[in-house]
Amino acid sequence: MKFIHIADVHLGAVPDSNMPWAGERQKEIWESFKNIINICNEEKVDLLLIAGDLFHKQPLVRELKEVDYYFSTLNTAQVVIIAGNHDYMGPRSNYLGFQWTENVHMFYGNTVEHLVLDKINTTVYGFSYHTRDITESIYDDLKPLDTQGRHILLAHGGDEKSVPINRRKLMNSGFDYIALGHIHKPEIFGGMMAYSGSLEPLDKNEVGARGYIIGEIDKDREFNKDREGGNDREIIKNREEDIGREINKDRDSKVKIRFVPCSLREYKRLIITIDQETTHGALEDIIKDKIDKNGKEHIYMIRIEGFRDEDIGFDKEAIFSLGNILEVIDDSHPDYDFDNLYKENSDNMIGMFIKRIRESDNQNEVTKKALYYGIEALLESRDKNAYKKA
Repeated sequence: MKFIHIADVHLGAVPDSNMPWAGERQKEIWESFKNIINICNEEKVDLLLIAGDLFHKQPLVRELKEVDYYFSTLNTAQVVIIAGNHDYMGPRSNYLGFQWTENVHMFYGNTVEHLVLDKINTTVYGFSYHTRDITESIYDDLKPLDTQGRHILLAHGGDEKSVPINRRKLMNSGFDYIALGHIHKPEIFGGMMAYSGSLEPLDKNEVGARGYIIGEIDKDREFNKDREGGNDREIIKNREEDIGREINKDRDSKVKIRFVPCSLREYKRLIITIDQETTHGALEDIIKDKIDKNGKEHIYMIRIEGFRDEDIGFDKEAIFSLGNILEVIDDSHPDYDFDNLYKENSDNMIGMFIKRIRESDNQNEVTKKALYYGIEALLESRDKNAYKKA
């Protein structure tokens, strides 16, 4: 059985809403979602799992109809959805009562339920958020039914406000695969549990590739026949004792998953190290070259480091015009000759400042930065005063 797992699509979100490319980013989130539908058809997957936050907020009816149309174009895949903390099912949610196409299944309850998909011999477990915050650890002691076939948990959470998760407990719960949502960074745990991450990065903190999980469960799940006839509580207890033995061994041998990057853009951090020879023009050329090599479509946060000529300054505003640049931080410092500065200013505030910093017991990086920032401020103040007098 082949599946694709996505989460945190956030249809309707407008990343970088104050930037020129914001409108394009909003459309690209929809494009990435439509691309997943095409991939499902190309890969002939049996199941599309959506682990919450398909929408950025409560969906409009027209948005649901649009999404449902794309689901109807799936050739082989059934779809299972849960609502997350962003698109939770409030009392007036348009999810309630919406008629999905026949291959789409949604969990409407606020407690864990299960859905049996006979055609693919698979049982999926999950629940939908009915409030934005859920602080109860709902998944920690959850176990699959003692029935044959494949057993998949669809879950949304992982922090103190959105269903805290004990990853060790969940990994040893006995499910064949656990499809997680809410954390936007993709991460795979033990080959049978994963955060797919968001399809598209949604803010500057989401650096790196974004995409989906594709996987296969090769054979039907088999149970230890010695346990048949025991009650549910006994079965759960026995499974907990078997952590790391039969269940994990059998499970690991049949589940294969991998992360596939597919986002149209990425947020990237560029660190530019300059020296005394770097002019503003040279800096612009360095940045343009790095953007060309990394991809002009991406969105960049730029940090300038190093020691520049004390007579050189950088125009941060001009740098924004070089590409999709969200942020420019100039952490470079003038390469002052402190010995000469002290000799020239030993009888004034500048000399006193240099002496005090040098005599400090804490000669660490913070102290060095304080020295550079302080000198810059004092020299700038001195120059302004000299200009006014002139």
